[in-house]
Amino acid sequence: MRIRDDGLLGVNIPFHLQHVKLTLPNHMLKLTMAMILVWLFAACATTVRTVRQQDLDAWVGVPVEALDTHPFFMKVPMFRTRTDSGTEIRNYAYGYSFGNCFRNAGASQVGDFVNENAFIACSSSRIVCNSIFYSKEGKVIEYAPTGRCYTDETLQPEGRYLSLRGQ
Repeated sequence: MRIRDDGLLGVNIPFHLQHVKLTLPNHMLKLTMAMILVWLFAACATTVRTVRQQDLDAWVGVPVEALDTHPFFMKVPMFRTRTDSGTEIRNYAYGYSFGNCFRNAGASQVGDFVNENAFIACSSSRIVCNSIFYSKEGKVIEYAPTGRCYTDETLQPEGRYLSLRGQ
């Protein structure tokens, strides 16, 4: 058997395999392409994020204390107010930071100048979700996310508070 060195990383290819082409039958190629497309569509479909009603409903009747101890909401800046009727409104606002956009546009510190296009782009591209909670007498009565928001099971109240709903 003759062996030839093809010069690629010192790989020796037996002579009888030097002219062999590996091909898939046409139906196998079509099946492989179809499987790749299905996988890509499935991957894209799972990244669609929405506000799920079950996540909103999970908060109704839960003690407000659950918000204070929730792993996600503990990390988000919260602003609150109280209406004349005694309803407390909490806004947990989170999202895109202006600072990152301006740093990417060339600003090294607060107050630096950036070009007009960068200023307009950074000012208009703030992506924010306002997770607004309405509560009365220490219980959540409504969770109303506004803006660019999505919810999933990680935003539901912790299990220890679910038994306290409506009490």
